[in-house]
Amino acid sequence: MQRWPTIAIKAIAILTGLIFLVYVSIAVYINFNKKELLTAINKELNSSLNGSLVIGSMEPSFLKGFPGISVSLRDVSLRDSLWKTHQHTLLQAKDLDVSINAIALITGTIRINRVGINNARIYLFTDSAGYSNTSVFKKNNKVKNKETEGGSTAEIRRLSLNNVAFILDNRQGHKLFRLAIKSVKGKIDHTGDGWKAGVNLNVLINDLAFNTRKGSFLKDKLMKGSFSLRYNNETDVIGLEKKEVSIGEGDFLIGGKFDMSKKPVEFVITLDSDELEWKDASSLLTKKIAGKLNKFDLTAPIAVKAVIAGNMGPGSQPSIDVSCKVKNNVLTSPGGIVDKCNFTGVFTNHAQKGKGNNDPNSLIKLYHFTGDYEKISFTMDSVHINDLTKPVATGTFRSKFPIVRLNQVFGEDLLKFNGGVADVNLVYKADMVDLELRKPIFKGTINIENADIDYQPRKLNFKNSSIGLRFTENDLLIKNIQVQSGSSIVKMEGSVKNFMNLYYTAPERILFIWEINSPRINLGEFLGFLALRKRVNSVKKRNPGFMDQLNVVLEKSNVDMRMRVDKVIYDKFTATDANANLTLSESGIKMKDVSVRHAGGTLKLNGSVLQKGSLNHFKINTKIANVNIRDFFYSFNNFGLQTFTHKNLKGFLFSRNTISGSVTDMGKIVPRSLNGTVIFDIRKGALIGFEPIMGVGKFAFPFRDLENITFSNLNGKFDIRGEKVTINPMMVNSSVLNMNVAGVYSLGKGTNIALDVPLRNPKKDADITDKKEIQERRMKGIVLHILATDGDDGKIKFKWNKNHK
Repeated sequence: MQRWPTIAIKAIAILTGLIFLVYVSIAVYINFNKKELLTAINKELNSSLNGSLVIGSMEPSFLKGFPGISVSLRDVSLRDSLWKTHQHTLLQAKDLDVSINAIALITGTIRINRVGINNARIYLFTDSAGYSNTSVFKKNNKVKNKETEGGSTAEIRRLSLNNVAFILDNRQGHKLFRLAIKSVKGKIDHTGDGWKAGVNLNVLINDLAFNTRKGSFLKDKLMKGSFSLRYNNETDVIGLEKKEVSIGEGDFLIGGKFDMSKKPVEFVITLDSDELEWKDASSLLTKKIAGKLNKFDLTAPIAVKAVIAGNMGPGSQPSIDVSCKVKNNVLTSPGGIVDKCNFTGVFTNHAQKGKGNNDPNSLIKLYHFTGDYEKISFTMDSVHINDLTKPVATGTFRSKFPIVRLNQVFGEDLLKFNGGVADVNLVYKADMVDLELRKPIFKGTINIENADIDYQPRKLNFKNSSIGLRFTENDLLIKNIQVQSGSSIVKMEGSVKNFMNLYYTAPERILFIWEINSPRINLGEFLGFLALRKRVNSVKKRNPGFMDQLNVVLEKSNVDMRMRVDKVIYDKFTATDANANLTLSESGIKMKDVSVRHAGGTLKLNGSVLQKGSLNHFKINTKIANVNIRDFFYSFNNFGLQTFTHKNLKGFLFSRNTISGSVTDMGKIVPRSLNGTVIFDIRKGALIGFEPIMGVGKFAFPFRDLENITFSNLNGKFDIRGEKVTINPMMVNSSVLNMNVAGVYSLGKGTNIALDVPLRNPKKDADITDKKEIQERRMKGIVLHILATDGDDGKIKFKWNKNHK
C-alpha cells in the first residue's frame, strides 16, 4: 500500500518538470524570437486599431505570468489616426506587462490574459465637434463566440495599473475627469453572457467635473476600496455592486450602473453613508455648492444617501438626489445655533420634469424639523427652498416659549421682554440672501399672554400684556390685546391693511387702526409719546435685519386710534366718559373730536402736538361748556398764571379757545410759551381775593367788600402772546362795583391795564329791571380812571390814569 504514494509523488514531480521544461522552452523561444514576436504582436494589435500602436521594446518576464508567458513592453504609445491634429496621445506607458496564453502561443495564436500598465498616462480626448481619440479602436458589430470562432482574441483576465495618470477631457460635453491612479488591480472572469470583475483601487481624484462650467466634484480626494462589476452582452450594461469605499475622510457604500447601449452612455451612481461629517460631505461637492454649505455645520455625523444620474453627452448635467437624517444634533447657521436639532432632508436639482438639472430647478425639502434656538423650542413641519439661484424658502413654524427668551435673540435695544408666554403658528415665505432669511412674509397667528414689555425708544413699560396677532394674505389683524402700564389698563383691537407689502417697501404708509377701550388711563404713564423717539442705531447680533426693519416700521408708521375711556387722569386733571380720535405719526400727535366730562361740564378739543425733542409744540382748539371754573383752573395749574389762580374764581365757564404753545416731554406747559385767543363767558361767577381789584378798593371803595365780588354773567376776550395777555375792552358788572377793563397783563414786565370804575354803588340799581336803563345808569356819576402797572417790588401798583381817553 505504501508503494502508490511514492508512485504518485514521482508522477507529479515528472509532470511538474515537464511543465517547467515546456515553460523554459517557450521562454527561450520568446527570447530568441522576440523581434518576430514583437512584430506579430504589433501586427495583431494594430489590425484592430484606427491609428498606431508603438512598442519600443519587449523583454520576457519568466515569473510574472507563470505558468503563462509574460512579456514586458517598454515605451508603449497608442495614438489615433488624427493625433497630429489634436496632439493628445491616448496611452503613453513606460512599462506595460502583458501575459500571453502559452498553449495558444504553441498553436500559433496570441491570447492576452493579463495586462499591467505602469508609469503611464491615459488621455481620453473628445474635441468640441465630438471627435474622440478612442476611435483608435475599431468597433466590432458582434461579439464572437470563442468556442466556435478561431484566431486571436484579447480577453484580458487580469488588469493592473500603477502610477497612472488618467484623464477624460470631453470638450464637447464640458467634462473633465482627472485621476492619479496609485494602484488598481482587477480580476476579470469571462462568462458566456459577458464578464464580471473585482477591482481594488487606490486613486487620487483631482477632478470629477460633469460640467466644467459648474465646477468639480471630489476635488483632490483619495478613493480607496474595492468594486465588483458585471457586464452583460445582451443588455450592454456594466453593473456596479455596492461596496464600501473610502472617499476623503468619509466611508461610503458605492454602487451603480453604466448603460453602454445608450448613446451617449448613461450612468447611475449611488453613495450611502451612515456616519458622515458635514464638512467632509460638503468637501465632496463643487466649490460653489461647498461654499454655501460651509456656512452651516452639524456637530455630529449624519446619515446620507445620494444618487447621481446622467449621461456623457455634450453639455449634460447629471441629476442629483440627496437625502439625509439628522438626529439630536447641533446646527450652526448664519442665523445662529440650533440645539437638539432633528430633521429629514431631501435635495434634488430636477424638481420639475422637463426643466433640466440645474440650480433654478433645484429644491431642498426639510421635514419634521425640530430644535431649540436660544432655548426656544420650535417645530417646522416642512421647509421648502426653491431655485438656488434666487432661493425662496417656505415653511410652517410652530413654537411655544417664555417670551423673555427673545431678549437673547433680538437684544434689548428696541423691545425688552420681562415675562409672559408666546404661542407662534406661522406659514412663511422668505427670500434667502447668503443663506439667511430676508423679508419674510407671514400667514398665521402669534399669541402672547401675561407679558411685561419695555419699549425702549420711548421708555414705555407695559405690564401683564396680552397680544393676539393674525397675519392674513395681505393684512394684519390684532385681537384681544390688553396692556397695563402702571394703573392704566387698555384693551385694544386693531388692523393694518396691506401690511406685508408695505412692511418692507413703504413703512411710512403703514396705518395701524386701533379701537381702544379702557376703564382708566393715567396720561402721565404715557408721557413717552410726548418725547422724541429715541433712535436705535444698532440692534443686537443675531437678527439685525429683522429688528432693524421692525425699528423702522415702528418709527415711520402711523397710528389711528379711536378711544373710549371711562376715566382719564393727568396730574391734577380728572375726566370721565372720554372719547377721542388720535393719529400718531413720526412727526407727532393729531387729536380730533376729543370730548370728556370734566368739573361738571364738557370739554371738546381738536389739535396737534409736533414733536421736536424735549420741547413739543402744540396747537389746540377747545370748547368748554358749564365747567366749574375753579376746578378747571386747578386741573391745568392755572395755565401758568401766578397772580390770577383758581383760588380767585367761582362760577361756571363757557369758552372757545385757540391756543398754541410748548409742552415738555414730561407733560408740563412751558411758561410764557402760550399764544392764542380765549373767548369766555362766566356764569354765576365770583371773584375772590383778587389782588388788583382789592388794591383799587383800598383807596377808592374802602367800605365795600371787594374780597368776594359776585356777578351773574362775565364775558370777554383775551389775546395771549407769550408772557403778555391782552384784555380786550370788557365790562365787569358785579355785586360790589362795575368797571370797564382793557389793557395788557404781563407775566413779566409790561403790565398796563386801564380800569374805569364808577363810584356809583350797583346796589342802588338793584330794583331796576329795564336793562337799557341799567346800562345808562352804569357809568353815571364820578368815575375813577385807574392804571395798573408794574411795581418795583414785582407786584402790580395802581395810579391815576391821566390819559384815560
